[in-house]
Amino acid sequence: MELKGKVIDFLGDSLTEGRGVTDENNRYDKYIERECGLKKANNYGIGGTRIAFQGRPSVKAKHDLDFCGRCYLMDPEADIIVVFGGTNDYGHGDAPFGKIGDKERTTFCGAVDYLINKIRELYPSAKLVMVAPGHRFDDATMPPIDKLERLGIVGEPLEAYVNAIVEIASRYDVPVLNLYTDLPIDPKKPEDREKYTIDGLHYNDAGYIEVAKKIIAFLENL
Repeated sequence: MELKGKVIDFLGDSLTEGRGVTDENNRYDKYIERECGLKKANNYGIGGTRIAFQGRPSVKAKHDLDFCGRCYLMDPEADIIVVFGGTNDYGHGDAPFGKIGDKERTTFCGAVDYLINKIRELYPSAKLVMVAPGHRFDDATMPPIDKLERLGIVGEPLEAYVNAIVEIASRYDVPVLNLYTDLPIDPKKPEDREKYTIDGLHYNDAGYIEVAKKIIAFLENL
């Protein structure tokens, strides 16, 4: 796919918002905009947000602005829509994981299904692409310890969330960039955490550049 001159909407969480960069121009969407000569890159990233609906109010109200509720607010002229999320559903969302085939946004699987269909309905001329989250410092736990202690929820490992995104998207022929398998950054390794992240979850400038390069290569090969 030729990217020059295109408009891309990026819907996501703090990894799209750019937490960890030294300057907003080092966000992955800004890097893609410059490197590929986009007409425009629209950033719809809000830190702490999830794909699925949150049943119990969060301490920070903005964290409950789930992707499904915000997808209505994007640029309708976009040629491409990139959805990058799931790590917060794993990390602190209270929605049940659910099962493949769910349709309601009250489970994670249902929310992914709902989001894909809603974006296609709202933006029929745009190419939809999903980006599944990469590794994080605590993705070996099931569930994250703080999630269990705070919510009493026994969840699934991050890999299950990644696999759900891949499988559900495949049912609708939506391409998925799987950063869990394709991004060679694993913050559980001390050297990767130091080199590419600020905290084992959010990338630094170098980490976001690696994410941007993966997205560029993926989109250009579509």
